[in-house]
Amino acid sequence: MAIDKEVRRKIVEARKTIENVFQIDGNEAETRRRVERIFENLMGYDAFKHLSRERAVKGAGETEHVDFAIQLDRSEVAEPLIMVELKRVGIDLALKHLKQVTSYAIDSGCEWVLLTNGRTWKLYHVEFGQPPVTNSIEQWDLLADDISILAKKFEIISYKNVKKGGLKKLWKKASVLSPESLLSAITNPESIKILRRVLKKNSGVIIDPIDLIKGLQKLLNESAAIELSSIKIRFAEKKRKTTAKSDQDTPAESAEEISPANNKGEIATPQIDL
Repeated sequence: MAIDKEVRRKIVEARKTIENVFQIDGNEAETRRRVERIFENLMGYDAFKHLSRERAVKGAGETEHVDFAIQLDRSEVAEPLIMVELKRVGIDLALKHLKQVTSYAIDSGCEWVLLTNGRTWKLYHVEFGQPPVTNSIEQWDLLADDISILAKKFEIISYKNVKKGGLKKLWKKASVLSPESLLSAITNPESIKILRRVLKKNSGVIIDPIDLIKGLQKLLNESAAIELSSIKIRFAEKKRKTTAKSDQDTPAESAEEISPANNKGEIATPQIDL
């Protein structure tokens, strides 16, 4: 992908900015100033209008303060679109940091979380449920990744893309490509029919639908295999032929439902050798 010269220049400048503060092991305040500069120069935000610093978050306990929140205007009723948790450039991002900012997002009703130390950038989506679920969406390394990759990644959280609803489209795409969604598509009766047809063409062997599902399960890791075993799969039964003497119509095609609890086609979770 051809990179706009101005975008390339800004990415190189942002990289140099973070490299410099990393070399001197800058503190959190020094890291914050440089990260805010990246939001302004590279991603098009107005630091005064769009970055709400030390935003108060009221949870079940005491009032906490998130490093800053991204919003589209400065009004008192403006909703935060992304909660940003910033760590010192020399600190590696950890699960405890994600849990901290995710709790802020949940208390504020904010669906998006960004965790960064200036070097590493991690974008997450929060699903509000019981319990809430945090999904890793994108991540990139400003110091290590190719500029063409960085251009695409920073565009995702740019002011222009956020303003036009790009994050909603991103989450919709991520949802479609989730393991549950893909497994449901693969085990759709039409998909199973196509797979059996291709396998028969390639090998001359007719594969039973249940055996095909078991074969697919062997390709999956443990969590995906468990997900597959929870999906109810419907297989169309063959039409029963009637004799010429019969006055009855040919019965309509029915369906057989297979799930782990169905003895007709139980699918066992594969054992994983550690």
